[in-house]
Formats: sequence, C-alpha cells, structure tokens
Amino acid sequence: MKLSAALLAIALSAPMGLISPAAAEQLTRTELTPAQATTAAELLLEALKNRQGDVMHDALAAPVQTSVDMNTVQARLNQRAAIDATRVVSVTPGYNTTTIDAVVTTASGDEGVLMVLDEDGKLLAWKWSDRIQPIETTALDFTRDLAAGRWIAARSKMSLQLQEELAPGDLERKWTKLSQVSGGFRKVKDAVIAHQGGDQQLVLVAVAFGQATTNLFVIFDASGRIINVDISRDFV
Repeated sequence: MKLSAALLAIALSAPMGLISPAAAEQLTRTELTPAQATTAAELLLEALKNRQGDVMHDALAAPVQTSVDMNTVQARLNQRAAIDATRVVSVTPGYNTTTIDAVVTTASGDEGVLMVLDEDGKLLAWKWSDRIQPIETTALDFTRDLAAGRWIAARSKMSLQLQEELAPGDLERKWTKLSQVSGGFRKVKDAVIAHQGGDQQLVLVAVAFGQATTNLFVIFDASGRIINVDISRDFV
C-alpha cells in the first residue's frame, strides 16, 4: 500500500533528525479513544473478512485513499485466503496515532495483523505481522540501536548527509530526552511500510514508552539509507 506524495511531504516537513526535546514536550496523546479505535479496527477486519473493497477503501486515511483506487483494494482482497474469524488483540494509543494488534484466522491458522490509525480512526498503514521487508528490518534495527545506546551503530545506517548533521552525541541526547518525556523506553514493537519505492520511502516503527506507544517515522532514500527520523505531530 503506497501513500501519496502529500502524506510523505508531511512526514518530511519536520527538521532533519530526531524530534527536538522542545517538540517532544509538546506532544499530545491522540484524541481517538480506545473504544473508537476498536470500533474502527473491527470495521476494517470485517471488511477484510468479507472482502468488501468499497468499505475498506472508505476506511482509509485521506492521503492513502487518494493514492489507491477501490478496484485495486478489491483486487488485493480477492487474492487473500478466506478468513474465518477476526479479533482485536490490543489497542495502544500514542501521539496522534493508535496502534492496533489483531489476529485473523484462516484454514492455515492464526495470522497477526498490525494497523496504524489516525486521529479520526482512519487507516494509515497496515501489514501482516510476520512479513518483514528490508527497509522494515533496517528501521527496526536502527530503533533498537537507539534504545540500546548503540549510537555509532545507529548512525551508520544513516545517509552521509544525515551523519554530518547528527553526531553520536546528538543521537544520545535526543533519544534520551524523548524517552524521558515519554515515560521511559519499554520496547520496540514492530514496523510497517507506509510508502515504498522512489526517492523517499517511509516506515513507521511502533515504540512503546512508559506513558504511550508512538510511531517513529523513519524516512529512507531509494538505496535504503535513512535520510530523516522524526515523530510527526501532524501526520494527516
């Protein structure tokens, strides 16, 4: 699923590098309640189960909806194995996004689904949890390096331009501040591609802190090097 240039531009509009301490202190939780998020997720899962392309398309966030037509959504649904049952496992509000963990049951067994919803409960990005692609792996490894204090290892995954702008000490300071104002790092949950292909690619990494789970935006160039990392307050 690809996002429009408009959505990618929003993600890239923040200053180069990790979110600044001042901006982190201003971050606000999503206004979408867990009950609303659950309702939205159940609607999406029901559309997935019944292969309702029109319902699924209507449930997409506006920037996503403009980048894919209903017939394409329907074609993808038609290719999926038949789903016997679905359930929402967990709903985790973050900063302007909500992360949903769900399970669908097919003849082959259970399969995990990760969804990211915007403030209005619309679908920003989703993935089958056991399917990892190269830039997802890099984004996860980068975030785990930050969480473990491996500043040089994290920096090595960046483009040369970003490395010039962010020294290892800068990464340490920014990540430490973000962790402090968010209640302390807990774990890196998962990653989902929001835009793939072209000169700019976007991966959302769900990171659990003590007070919220939020999505770290990791932006790549065409060669798979990280050119920007940020948490956007205004994703849509």
